[in-house]
Amino acid sequence: MTTPTIGQMLDSTVPMAHTLKLEYLETTPERAVLRLPDQPAYHNHVGGPHAGAMFTLAESASGCIVLAAFGDQLSRAVPLAVNAEIAYKKLAMGEVTATALLGRPAAEVVAELDAGGRPEFPVTVEITRADGAVTGVMTVTWTLRPNS
Repeated sequence: MTTPTIGQMLDSTVPMAHTLKLEYLETTPERAVLRLPDQPAYHNHVGGPHAGAMFTLAESASGCIVLAAFGDQLSRAVPLAVNAEIAYKKLAMGEVTATALLGRPAAEVVAELDAGGRPEFPVTVEITRADGAVTGVMTVTWTLRPNS
């Protein structure tokens, strides 16, 4: 039996990510990079990716880094998004890429969980166009809720 990749795990547990046909370019505990292909079905009124599709792309990138960093904790805690904030900076056209970075060291988060806490940690995500221009920035605060 083959162990599923982070992208396969997300696609199977989050149908919206699968629906958007997100491409998983990198999924490590330090960084996750996902791309939303240019798809007319998900365009907005100006011909670029809809804000909702970009939000889902960025939130999915944050979820990938959480799974990569804390997948070994899933037997004792469930990761949950606590809140998310996004700022749209420039017009996005064509394919867009989201790059997520963990905002706290994973070992620090796990130590807080080990001590009986419910750790919260930020994941920052930059959304860029193919030309490298930053079109959006998102911060998602996640928690690891202990199973009780």
